Amino acid sequence: MSQLETTAIEAAGCRVHETRLANGLQVLILERHTDPVVASMCWYKVGSKSERTEEAGLSHFLEHMMFKGTPRFGKGMVDREITRLGGSNNAFTSYDYTAYWFELASDRWEQALDLEADRMRHLLLDPEEFESEKAVVLEELSMGLDDPWRRLSHEANPMVWGRHPYGRPIIGYRDVLGRATPDDMRRFYQRYYHPGNATVVVSGDVQPEAALAAIEARYGDLPAGPAWDESDPWRPEVEAPVGPRRVQLTWDDPGKRLLLAWPTAAVATETDIACDVFSTLLASGRLSRLYRRLVLDRQLATFISPYNDARQEGGCLWIYAEANQGVAMDDLEAAIRAEVEALRSEPPSTEEIERAQNILAAGERTGTETVSDLAEHVGAYAIDCRWQTAFELTEMRQRVDADALLAFAQEYLDPNRCVAATSLPEAS
Repeated sequence: MSQLETTAIEAAGCRVHETRLANGLQVLILERHTDPVVASMCWYKVGSKSERTEEAGLSHFLEHMMFKGTPRFGKGMVDREITRLGGSNNAFTSYDYTAYWFELASDRWEQALDLEADRMRHLLLDPEEFESEKAVVLEELSMGLDDPWRRLSHEANPMVWGRHPYGRPIIGYRDVLGRATPDDMRRFYQRYYHPGNATVVVSGDVQPEAALAAIEARYGDLPAGPAWDESDPWRPEVEAPVGPRRVQLTWDDPGKRLLLAWPTAAVATETDIACDVFSTLLASGRLSRLYRRLVLDRQLATFISPYNDARQEGGCLWIYAEANQGVAMDDLEAAIRAEVEALRSEPPSTEEIERAQNILAAGERTGTETVSDLAEHVGAYAIDCRWQTAFELTEMRQRVDADALLAFAQEYLDPNRCVAATSLPEAS
């Protein structure tokens, strides 16, 4: 049996045991005995960024098909079996990875491994089920474009990410998905869904050696599959916009919505960590600059929200805002830009920085309270960079000082690098 390396992680109350099977499968066992519950996740290092142009949307579509049956477990049996066992399960697709999760009582969690290991290599991809589920995905795509915020993001993304596939929607495009065939998906599935391209994370009330034995029994004999360098297609690097970019939409409601975006840097870089602190002090919470001054004091906006969107190959700081009734969009945008510019000329106070750092630290603690949250937190960093980073974030953010924040703002938040997207009522 493979040998486990163990690291004690005091902050999250768990011990991390890691190994790699002979077929390349990465295994992380997060031992924590606070509750008799276990979360089991299987992460694949493939998301929409690894799709070729003619494959746009296949990662998300394949996620749907993973619930449509194998020769051993037929259509719908994954959900039925987990329901019978009193657990829960689901999946999600991002730009950089696809993940499947189960949460079960600790006396029956191993049955999730049977289901997951089986569909890793034995998916049926029945043509009738394929066409039926394609209709579901296309309807999901249409519903997404009926949401004004998603439509704004849809229009702004290509301007932010340029020719990199991050500029495509994860769900893909109607014309590309409409042409997809079961054979297209099977080739994609065989290219990426194998132990050599996967990480299994088990979190909760387990004995590590027994858990590893259970994983090896299900996954150990599966073939590794093609190497990542052979599977992952070439793509251009992310290029920041040259000069400001703008898009304006109209929508059939009275809302006036604003989206501002500045390209930044990849996940877990010093820039990403600085952006965490900066975006928090700028717009997170009632004491943040934008909320306090523009929502509470001047009443220019009904809400303002930041999002540090750091990915494997690039990042972006997004600011979402909706104008109050009677407020011109130009006035709201100008006010937000003025606050950003103020932080490019003068660094924030020590009090502001410490408040932001405390908010982020509290979020880290609450974000790993359940075994499923812990598995998702650690698994994402295991795919993005290294799992240890998941437990180092608070310390990294505590090292960010006023000089670092000023340097970040001056380099990345230049107005000439900004993408602005607005949605106005049709009448205007």
